[in-house]
Amino acid sequence: MNTDYDILIIGGGMIGSSLACALAPLSLKIGIVERYPFQSQAQSSFDARSIALAYGTKKIFQSMGVWDELAAAVMPITDIHISDRGQFGATRLNSQDSGVDALGYVVESRDLGSALQSALAQQEQVDLICPAEVEQVVISDDYAEILVSDNGQGRRLKASLIVAADGSQSIIRQQLNMKSKTWEYGQTALISNVSTSKPPQHIAYERFTDTGPLALLPMRPITEDGQVVSRYSLVWTLNDDQVEGYLDLDDAAFLNRLQQRFGHRVGEFTRVGKRYSYPLKLVSVPNQVQSRVALIGNAAHTLHPVAGQGYNLGMRDVAVLSEVLADALNTEKNIGDLQVLQQYAERRQRDHKSASLLTDSLVRVFCNPLLPVKLVRSAALTTLDFLPPIKKILSKQTMGLAGKIPTMTKGIPIK
Repeated sequence: MNTDYDILIIGGGMIGSSLACALAPLSLKIGIVERYPFQSQAQSSFDARSIALAYGTKKIFQSMGVWDELAAAVMPITDIHISDRGQFGATRLNSQDSGVDALGYVVESRDLGSALQSALAQQEQVDLICPAEVEQVVISDDYAEILVSDNGQGRRLKASLIVAADGSQSIIRQQLNMKSKTWEYGQTALISNVSTSKPPQHIAYERFTDTGPLALLPMRPITEDGQVVSRYSLVWTLNDDQVEGYLDLDDAAFLNRLQQRFGHRVGEFTRVGKRYSYPLKLVSVPNQVQSRVALIGNAAHTLHPVAGQGYNLGMRDVAVLSEVLADALNTEKNIGDLQVLQQYAERRQRDHKSASLLTDSLVRVFCNPLLPVKLVRSAALTTLDFLPPIKKILSKQTMGLAGKIPTMTKGIPIK
C-alpha cells in the first residue's frame, strides 16, 4: 500500500522536531503536522522562556548533530542545592562527584527551537505541514490516515506510522480513545525570570516549601543598555487558590514575597519579568501504542515539574523510539506493526514509572505539614549529603542516566 509518508509526527514542538532530527539517518519520508507556524524570535530578551536539559539529553542532541549549535547558548549547571524551607536539612549534588562537566544545562526555548529548525531545514525528506490541525484519525491494517485542515483546506494524508507528540491534551489520544489517568495536585506553577544582585554561579536551587517546590535555574546573562543582567528561571509551585493573588502583585511586592520564601542564597532579587502560570497534574497513559500509533512526550506522560524530569523523559522517548524503528527497518519489519511498537512501549515502561514515582513522591513527602514527617525528611536530606553512593544514584536519575539507557544517550547516532 503506497502512503504519502512513512511517518507523520503530530506536533512540531521540541519533542516532535527532535524526533524528526533523530530519524534523519534512516532516510524516511516524514511529515510534521503543527497547528502553529514555525518561527523563532531573532533577539534574546529578559523574558525568554527556558528549558532544563539533563546531561543525558545533551548526549542525545550530540548524537543528532544538534549540540554544536546549542553549546554556545546554554548555561551549565554544575551544582544542585536541595533544601527544605524552615528545616535544617539540605543536600548538594556536584558534577565533579559524578565525573561530568555539568549535571545539566539551561537553554532558552528560542535557541533550542532555532537549532532544531536549522537541522530540519537540512533534511529534504521532512515536510512541515503547518499551520494545520488534525480533524480525524482512521487506522486500518495497512496504514493510518488523518484528515487535516491545512490553511482552511481539507487534506487527507496516509502514513505507515503516526507519532503523537501533541502534548498532554493530545488530539490523537482523544480521537483514538486511548485512555489516560489524571491526578490533579491542586497546585499551579508560576513561571517567570528574575534577576539577582549576585551573578548566577552555575548552581540550580530546589527549595521545598509548604505550597510545593520553588526552583531557580541559572540562565545565561544578557546585556541591556550596556549592562550585564543576570537571570534565573523561576518555577514556583503554589496552591491553586494563591495564584491569582501572586500574579496581581506589583513587581516590588512580588520580589519581596519571593525573598521571604527563598532566602538570600542568590543575594537580593532585583527584577522580575512577565509572570505565567499553568495547573499541575500527573497524567499517565497505560497503553502508549496501538497498531500504527505511538505516543511520546507529554502525550504519553505529564509530570510535576519538580526535579525537571518531564522534558528529558520525553527526549528519552525520542531516543528509544528512534532505535526501535531503526532496528525494524534493518530487519525489514513494518515500522507501524504493533509488535514493533510494543518493543518501544516495553522499553520505556520502567523509566516512565521511575520518573513518575520520583516526582510524585517528592511532592507528597515535602508538602506534608506533619511535624514528624518534616523532621524525618530534614534528617534524610542531611544524611544524604554524607552518603556519596546514594547521592551518585540520585545524580544519575537527575542526569537521565539511571537504568538501561538508550544508545543515543551515549552520544551514538542511530543507523
